[in-house]
Parts: sequence; C-alpha cells; structure tokens
Amino acid sequence: MARERESDEALVARAGRGDRGAASILVERHTDKIYAVCFRMLRSKPAAEDAAQETFLRLWKNASKWRPQGAKFQTWLYRVAMNICLDQLRKGKREAPEEAAPEQVDNGPRQDDQLLAVERRRAIDEALEALPDRQRAAISLCHFQEMSNIEAAKIMEVSVDALESLLARGRRALRDRLAPVHENLRGRMSDDETAGL
Repeated sequence: MARERESDEALVARAGRGDRGAASILVERHTDKIYAVCFRMLRSKPAAEDAAQETFLRLWKNASKWRPQGAKFQTWLYRVAMNICLDQLRKGKREAPEEAAPEQVDNGPRQDDQLLAVERRRAIDEALEALPDRQRAAISLCHFQEMSNIEAAKIMEVSVDALESLLARGRRALRDRLAPVHENLRGRMSDDETAGL
C-alpha cells in the first residue's frame, strides 16, 4: 500500500532497479491518460493501444536512465507517447479508424439528444483528424488532457509562445470547420435547446 502512495519519481527510480511492482503501479496510474492522448492523435483504438504499450515498454527499458532534470516524470512520459504517435503518423503506419459501433438507443423520449450528441462527437473527431499533427497534439494536451500550456509545451518540446500559436491556429481551424456543422445541428434542435447557444 505504501508504494501506491509513492511519487512517480520514486517509483520510476525503483523500476530502474528492476522493481516490476513499481513499474506496474506507474502503468496503472498513467494508462488511461496515455491511451487517451494516443487515441486523440492516432484516431484508431488498435494504433492507440499499440502506442500506449510502446510508451510503457520504453518506460521499463529506460527507467534506470531517467533523471528528474527539471521536468516531472509525467511530462517525460507524455513526451515519449507524443513522439511515438508522431512517428507513426509520419511513417504512414496509421490504420484507418474503426467505424464507431452503433450506440444502443434508449427508447425513452430523448433519443434525439443521443443522436445529436453522437453527430457532434463525430463532427469534432473528424475536425480534429483534419488538423496538422502538431496542432492536434497541442489541442489534445491542453483541452482533452487539461494540461497547462507550460506542461504541454514541455511535452511537445516547444516554447510556450509556439504552443500558443499552435493552439490558436488549431482552434481557428476547428471553429471554421465546425461552423457549418454547428448550424446544421442547431437547426435540428428545438427553440428551447438553442436558447443557450
């Protein structure tokens, strides 16, 4: 139990000495977030799973070499994951995204809300996929992983100003791409639902 409360840095030091239990705790702590950022970048469940697995494999192989030189362990781990994703995208090994499985529709009165949510999600995913890789990475880290600009800049190995530029361009491209979709979806909602938009 005490190891589960240890800092990431203490656990990675233990993992570097061959402690599989410490490595397992790190994997358990960070799997969901690493998988989420990989999926946002690669848009494929199998590719994201492979990238997350490769990230943790590199953690195990390089734990003994890791030193806290100004960056948190989590920042280093995200950087490894982002580099793996960018390498996959550059090499063209990206798999076609799986078609979303049809959602189970509740026969209750709010089916239209569920359908609108699915359509919105699909539109956002398609708009994100159309962004250049580095803009998608910046948006994914700051908006979906809720990192600060400083943390995201460290992970992407760019200045905060460069990250903010990527974010601004990415947001502008998303807004432009989603504007027609937003109007279309908005037109399907009742007047009560559109009052808050």
